[in-house]
Amino acid sequence: MSLTEKISSDLINAMKAKDKVSLEAIRAAKTAFVLARSEKGADTVLSAEDEIKIIQKLVKQRRESAAIYNEQNRKDLADKETSEADILEKYLPAKISKEELANLIKGIIARLGAKSPADMGKVMGVATKELAGKADGKEISAIVKDLLAL
Repeated sequence: MSLTEKISSDLINAMKAKDKVSLEAIRAAKTAFVLARSEKGADTVLSAEDEIKIIQKLVKQRRESAAIYNEQNRKDLADKETSEADILEKYLPAKISKEELANLIKGIIARLGAKSPADMGKVMGVATKELAGKADGKEISAIVKDLLAL
């Protein structure tokens, strides 16, 4: 079952359960999928990678909004955004530990023959593609930077 199908199914379940927070979060994901499919030059079927990128973007937006609301002492709105982000995160692949991530990045560095910080762009390009959905881009960047600085 693709992520699009899973979200459609969960949307129906959220409607039946009258779960407002889940309903809003899942509707946002479904809307983002429809918009991505209807863009000019886009394929009518989203790849699994594209679906994950869309969900990651939605989660990131909600986390950033929650942080802004917290700064402005709007706990009610921050809680809503955080709840929606938590719901959307369930559709992402499981995150990997820092140790696993470091080992995977070491393998990528060895495979590419990267030796200095000048090779960071080359490593980041491959690492972000291979680790999409499994780790945050900032996390990947920090580990690559540390490993190449040695």
